Amino acid sequence: MSQRELTFAQAINEAFVEAMTQDENVYVIGEGVPDPKGIFGTTLGLREKFGSKRVLDMPVAENGMTGVAIGSALMGMRPVLTHQRVDFALLAMDQMVNQAAKWHYMFGGQLAVPLVIRLIIGRGWGQGPQHSQSLQSWFAHVPGLKVVMPTTPHDAKGLLLSSIRDNNPVIFLEHRWLHNVTGSVPIENYSVPLGRARVAREGKDLTIVSTSYMTLEALRTAQWLELQGIETEVIDLRSLRPLDTETILNSVKKTGRLLVTDTSWQAYGASAEILAVATEQAFSHLKCAPCRVALPDAPTPTSHAVAQYYYPRAVDLYRKACEMLTLPFENPEEPLSSTQLDVPDKSFTGPF
Repeated sequence: MSQRELTFAQAINEAFVEAMTQDENVYVIGEGVPDPKGIFGTTLGLREKFGSKRVLDMPVAENGMTGVAIGSALMGMRPVLTHQRVDFALLAMDQMVNQAAKWHYMFGGQLAVPLVIRLIIGRGWGQGPQHSQSLQSWFAHVPGLKVVMPTTPHDAKGLLLSSIRDNNPVIFLEHRWLHNVTGSVPIENYSVPLGRARVAREGKDLTIVSTSYMTLEALRTAQWLELQGIETEVIDLRSLRPLDTETILNSVKKTGRLLVTDTSWQAYGASAEILAVATEQAFSHLKCAPCRVALPDAPTPTSHAVAQYYYPRAVDLYRKACEMLTLPFENPEEPLSSTQLDVPDKSFTGPF
């Protein structure tokens, strides 16, 4: 396929254009969707191209508008509802968990809810405890919801197209630090299947399973470990539900060591589920106890100064990996790191 470089945000925007051009039942709604800034640039130009009846702003009534989207999906539309923060969607948990996730089951497969709900997660810019959470484990706990977390521009476009075309409700989570990451995206039409992880880097000594932005930190960790002669396999999970257990288990059986890193809290999180899968189904292959690196058990901070100690980075993964491999730990050099607190590292520009 012919390739070109796009940002994560441009890839999302291109997916919208393609989906809305191919299917007139697709429409986009959300607070700020038609705004000139367009949800980090992801919805720019859509209203001009497709009109105000298919690209809609919405009132600050998350529960009600999610209900409207579910109703339209039941009637054959394919809505994409955007909440600029995952925290705002908490007001619509009843609609997502008790309605969207249940209709297909309760009516014996006769009804479908082809709804995509885009949620922005992650840290940055002093958003604090009510605006910077990563709640993917909460959604993944609910049967009937699919949960997707792309990392690269290629996967952002491909997974969004698959999500829009899927007949099930899909929770589509985008980390705010990824929107300006660049990468290769095919010019030709393509899609990425839901529920299939990506081996971002192959190795034989250690498996790191990562979600969303933490995949970039995992790849940097793998580079540092390579300097010590360690070949690290990095698995970008891409979907929490369905979970690609086959790819995880195949890697663990090969390396014998598992380190999981997630953008959310460590306690009761996605990382715990992955460790459980590995210990239940590949225990005899493990050479040491599997480990996790995720958020500490406290609300997300507002202070930039506190945030730099709260959120794990590559150095934290590297320290844990050295413990697992009984290697000496020394703080690695971090060239191109940002001089500002709580903003993306400048070296993470892609492609990955």
